Amino acid sequence: MNPVRKKRLVVVLALVAGVCVAATLALSALQQNINLFYTPTQIASGEAPPGQRIRAGGMVERGSLARSADSLDVSFVVTDFNRSVTIHYRGILPDLFREGQGIVALGVLDAHGVVQADEVLAKHDEKYMPPEVNKALKDSGRLGATP
Repeated sequence: MNPVRKKRLVVVLALVAGVCVAATLALSALQQNINLFYTPTQIASGEAPPGQRIRAGGMVERGSLARSADSLDVSFVVTDFNRSVTIHYRGILPDLFREGQGIVALGVLDAHGVVQADEVLAKHDEKYMPPEVNKALKDSGRLGATP
């Protein structure tokens, strides 16, 4: 093989290898930052991976909100009207957070099936519902029903 062609081949192979390494690193970083949405039924049935950051959403069960007297710890139950999941959160809840309303919590599922949330998002008006929660409620046949 001609030395010039051999040099070009080495350069092309090095560029292809570099692009492959860069793509692998980018996809790895994206994989670690993805937050998949899970309904309470999926979480309770074991579909959500423990120890990985997830989004959990549904309707806050009436009477399930428990606030700690000496800290900002809050615990409440979210349901899709089939199954329920407990969510623990430390912080100030959004102003629009209410029992009987749709929410999405971002956090980590622990080994006991409880979501340790670090962020809670509440719907912003009486007509809006997060798309994932809306789909989960439609799938359960309870959209528009009051618990």
